[in-house]
Amino acid sequence: DYELCEEWGHLYPVPREDLINLHREHLLHLLEMGDMEKALQLLQRIEDPGICLAISEQSLDQSPNLAASHFLADYLTGHFYANLTTARRNEIQALYMGSKVLLTLPELSRVNYFHLSSRPLLMLEQLLMNMKVDWVAVSVQTLHQLLAGQEIGFTVEDIDNLLSKYAGKALNFPFALKEKRS
Repeated sequence: DYELCEEWGHLYPVPREDLINLHREHLLHLLEMGDMEKALQLLQRIEDPGICLAISEQSLDQSPNLAASHFLADYLTGHFYANLTTARRNEIQALYMGSKVLLTLPELSRVNYFHLSSRPLLMLEQLLMNMKVDWVAVSVQTLHQLLAGQEIGFTVEDIDNLLSKYAGKALNFPFALKEKRS
C-alpha cells in the first residue's frame, strides 16, 4: 500500500506534509519489520533533501525500537550533519552512542536500559549502580572508541571522572575497623 501511495504521489501533486507523513509511516513500518536495506532504499529514493531530513527526524522523534533508533541516528549524522543545529547534533550523536552501548548489553537486559539510550553517561552510571562491572567494561570501551574525535556534550574525561567517583565509593567503608587485642 505504501508503494502504491508513493507511485500516486509521482503522478499527482500531493501536499508536502502528506508526502512527509506517508514516507515517515512507510519508513517506520520498514524499520519495525527490521528491513534496514529497504528503509535505506526508501530514503535514497526521496529526491528533496528537506523532505528526507524531516522524515528521518520525525521518525527518530517517535522513539522507535533500538535497531531503528540506531539506524536513524546513524543516517542523520551521516547525511545531514551540516543541516542540524549543534544541540540537535549532540542529541542525535548521544542517541547513536547510547544505542551502540545498548547493543553491547545482553539482549534480555536491553529493555531495562532502553529509556536511557539518549543519555549514555547516565546509562553507564546506572550500570555501575547495578554492579554490572563486566557490562561497564564493554560499555566504556565502546564509548572510548566512539568518542575519538567527536564532540557531543561529554568527553572521555567525563567517563573517567564517573568511574573514579564510583571506584572511590566502592572503597569507602562506613564504619571503622577495630583492632583485636590479644
